[in-house]
Amino acid sequence: MKRRNFLLSTAGALAVLSGGSLILRGRAGPNASAEEFEITKTEEEWRRALSPHQYAVLREEDTEPAFSSPLNEEKRAGIFHCAGCDLSVYSSEAKYESGTGWPSFWKSLPNAIGTKEDNTFFMTRVECHCRRCGGHLGHIFDDGPPPTGKRHCLNGIALTFKPGQTQTG
Repeated sequence: MKRRNFLLSTAGALAVLSGGSLILRGRAGPNASAEEFEITKTEEEWRRALSPHQYAVLREEDTEPAFSSPLNEEKRAGIFHCAGCDLSVYSSEAKYESGTGWPSFWKSLPNAIGTKEDNTFFMTRVECHCRRCGGHLGHIFDDGPPPTGKRHCLNGIALTFKPGQTQTG
């Protein structure tokens, strides 16, 4: 009986800790850091400017379901922009098929993104966000292709795509 109580107590504590972490993280969003952004809006202004799902991803660091974004299949030449502020963030020239179900790139455009450490879900990851508005784009992993070895795994709903010219700088 003691073992069962211990396991139940541990599971309950982990649920409370992870739930509390998610609640705090969701409320704080990417703007919780000391980082300043060129474009700032109130929560209400962001809610009016974005769809509910875009708001959840860009402002509360949510994740869209895998294989749900049409941008995962986008193969045309062009530039991907932040859906929050329209900053050019990724070129189609750096896009590749990672098999993860999210649009993936091996590098961002110059001066397009910011990063911070993300310690949620009992792991450490690198979160990437728009450097101009702080909108959460996704995460960067060390399992990408050459030449960088990086995989910028992004939420398609956090992006818009404009076909045409590319730039990789």
